[in-house]
Formats: sequence, C-alpha cells, structure tokens
Amino acid sequence: MSTIAHRDQQPDAPLAAAGPDATGSGTPAARALALLRIGFGLTFLWAFLDKLMALGFATGRGPEGEVDRFGDAAWLNGGSPTEGFLTFGADGPFADFYQGIAGAAWADLLFMVGLLAIGTALTLGVAMRLAAASGALLYVLMWSVALPPANNPVLDDHLLGGLTLVVLAAFHAGDTWGLGRRWRHVLLVRRLPVLR
Repeated sequence: MSTIAHRDQQPDAPLAAAGPDATGSGTPAARALALLRIGFGLTFLWAFLDKLMALGFATGRGPEGEVDRFGDAAWLNGGSPTEGFLTFGADGPFADFYQGIAGAAWADLLFMVGLLAIGTALTLGVAMRLAAASGALLYVLMWSVALPPANNPVLDDHLLGGLTLVVLAAFHAGDTWGLGRRWRHVLLVRRLPVLR
C-alpha cells in the first residue's frame, strides 16, 4: 500500500514549536491576551500616576477617608510611595526588612521607575520579556511583604498577577494590538533577544 502526500498539507505542530506567530493576531485567544496585557499595563500606569500625584484613590486619602488630591502624599510633593504600605502593611518573616527600607529614597525611586517602565512596556507591547520578568519580581516582592496571605495560606492576587505576566510574554501578547512585531525588528532587540 502506498501513501499519497499532498503538497498543501502540513503536519500538525505543537503551539510552542510553531513560533511566536502561532496564535495569529486575529484569533480570539490572541485578542484576549492583548486585552489582558493592555489591562495590566494600564493598572501599572495608574498606580504610578496615583502615587505620583496623590489622586485620591489608593494614595491621597486620610485616615477618615477624606481626599487630599495633589497633597502631601504625592511623590511630587515629597510623599513616599513605599512608606505607608511597607511600614504598616508588612507582616510575617520579612516584616523587619521591609519596615527598614520603608520610605527610603532609593526604594521609592526603584518602585516608581518600575511601575512606569512595566506599565509602559505592557501597554505598548514592547520589551515583554523584561516587563514580565520585572513585573513578576515586583509582584512576588509585594506578596512577600505580608505573609501568609490573608485569604489563602499560599496564593494571592500578587502571585497570580506575576504568573499572568509570564504567560503574556510567553505567548507574545505584544504582537497583537501592540508594537511587538515592529519592536523585534529593531537592531538592538535583534542583537539582545532579552529585550524582546
């Protein structure tokens, strides 16, 4: 018995072996990942803006709930984006460490630059590997501030957020509704794939 092969047929390949464009930018899965990427990016950018200017959401509220927009809590006005959370929210085995760095200028600067860079990269769909790695690290650090988590002995939204960022980078979510495809052709990115 002989086998007839047709030229237009291709063997099925696993998604991972098919390369970065395996999901296709027009598929529902690719669009869903793009929406998730943009949503996470805007979340990081919002956290940056709220801490920068004390817009009265997570930053800029007094103990009685009164709003003090653009007040003393704003980083622009000398407020610390890390002091409150690390001083009063730290609990568990790393509490002393986090309380020791609460309000330090270098910690504030790293935190704010991280929020801005991760948020911008995710929103635009560029440097997804760096954004996912640094965003996942930031999430794990925030998870470790208060151990064990309040609602589960191990998992909380920080760990799930970090895992989500890794998935977004692994499936090239920046290629759909983002600048990921153009970004990967930049000479520096071609020479240093970690920037992809």
